Amino acid sequence: MKYSKATNYALHTIVYLALLPPGKTIGVKPLAEAQKVSPTYLSKVLTKLVKSGFIESGTGVNGGYQLIKDAKDITFLDIIHAIEGTTSLFNCGLDHTIHDRQNCLIEKVMNEAEQKMEDYLRSQTIEHILQKVDKNIVNRIRSVVN
Repeated sequence: MKYSKATNYALHTIVYLALLPPGKTIGVKPLAEAQKVSPTYLSKVLTKLVKSGFIESGTGVNGGYQLIKDAKDITFLDIIHAIEGTTSLFNCGLDHTIHDRQNCLIEKVMNEAEQKMEDYLRSQTIEHILQKVDKNIVNRIRSVVN
């Protein structure tokens, strides 16, 4: 299974924003440079994160993005759902003649595996990552804040 690049950038962006000092913001350009991605592409990811209530954006000279939820309250699954949606990864598309689609045994196995993965991702918060981040990364992010 594979998540989109947008999910990758969203997870990293949330970590970068969580590393900012309280009340500080960072613009899309330094966030994009830190991830080596187009600012235009990252802007689309940031829009989804704003709409999902994880971050807010400010305008003007001191504008930029900042986290508005506590890192301990943001799970990996929350961010994945904000970017990818909540549709199941596997959907049996076969026309079962022996039994109805509701009883597809393969789909049941796949859905159970997906549920276990989601349970794990739900248990992993951004705060867990922050506890392991290298201090050099923290200093680099904080050096470019508005």
